[in-house]
Amino acid sequence: MSLPGEFASDNAAPVHPVVMDAIAAANTGASPAYGADPWTHRAEQWFADTFGAESSTTLVWNGTGANVVALRALLKPWEAVLCTAQAHINVDECGAPERIAGCKLVDLPTPGGKLTPAQVEAALVGIGDQHRVQPRVVSLTQATEYGTVYTRDELRDISDIAHRHGLLVHMDGARIANAAAALGTSLRECTVDVGIDVLSFGATKNGAMGAEAVVVFDPALAASLPFLRKQTAQLASKMRYLAAQFIGLAHDDTWLVNARQANAMAHRLAEAIREIDGVTITQSVDANAVFALLPRAATEALQRDFHFYVWDEVTGEVRLMCNWATEPADVDQFVAAIRAELSR
Repeated sequence: MSLPGEFASDNAAPVHPVVMDAIAAANTGASPAYGADPWTHRAEQWFADTFGAESSTTLVWNGTGANVVALRALLKPWEAVLCTAQAHINVDECGAPERIAGCKLVDLPTPGGKLTPAQVEAALVGIGDQHRVQPRVVSLTQATEYGTVYTRDELRDISDIAHRHGLLVHMDGARIANAAAALGTSLRECTVDVGIDVLSFGATKNGAMGAEAVVVFDPALAASLPFLRKQTAQLASKMRYLAAQFIGLAHDDTWLVNARQANAMAHRLAEAIREIDGVTITQSVDANAVFALLPRAATEALQRDFHFYVWDEVTGEVRLMCNWATEPADVDQFVAAIRAELSR
C-alpha cells in the first residue's frame, strides 16, 4: 500500500489490513461491554505474555489519554514530572497532564530529545521543601519526538537514578514499536527489564485505527487504573473493538513488521537526501523520522505536492515521517523532487 506524497505523520497512514480484519471479526453478535469480552481478555493475555505475568494492562482510546491516566496513577497533586522540553506531554497535549492530573511538568532542554542521568539528578532539588513541588516521575519518550532512540543502557541508567531517589519512571511509548525494532530487542527488554514502571503503549501510529494501552509493571500501582480510566473519559463501552486492534497487531508480529518497514523507509530517505547539496540532516535517524534543514523556498515549493511539517519556524528545520505503508517508490519520488527543487 503506497502513500505518495505523505511524510507529515505516521497518523496519516491507513489502518493495516490485518487490524481491519480483526475489527471486522470482532463485529459479530452481542458481547459483554466495558472489557468483559473475550477479545479484551485475549489482548490482555498478549500483553501479559509480552511484558510478564506481573504486568497489568488497561486499554484506552488515545495517546494523550494513556499518558494522563498513567501519570495520574503515579502522582499526587503536589508532585512533578521531569521530562524534556520537547516531550509530547509538554508540547502537544494542550496542558492535559497539568489540567487533568493536576501535576507540574518540569521540562528540561535537550538537543536530541533525550534526557541524561546527569540532568535528572541535577533536577532533584527542593526535596522535602513544602514550598516546592516534589519530583516524583521521570517521563521518557521512546522513540523521542526527534526520532532518536534511547539505548537500553541509557534507559537503565536513568531508571537507576530515579529509583535511587524514590522516583518512578514513565515511558511515553507512542512509537515504542519503532524503538524496539531499532534496538533489535523484545518489547520487554526495552521497558520493564530496564526499569520502566509504567508504559503508555502506542498502537495508532503503527497500524491501528485508534487504540493505546497503559501497561503497569508494579502490581501495587495497578489498583487505581480502572477508576482513573473511567474518570479520565477513556473507558470504551464496546471495548472489543479496541482489543481487536491489538489482536491484529500481535498476529504474526505485525506490530514489528510495520515498525521495521517505517524505520527502513526513514533510513532510505535520510541516506538519499544526505547527499543532496543544500540539505542538512539535524538529528540521528534512529527510528522512522528524519529531521533536516532545507532552504525555506524549497520547503514552500515542495509542500505544494508533498505533506510534511516545518518543525522549527525559526531555523526552518522540517520533520519527515515514514510509516508502515510508506514504500520505496514513495521515498524515491520525494527524493527526486527535493533534488530537482534544489538544483534550480
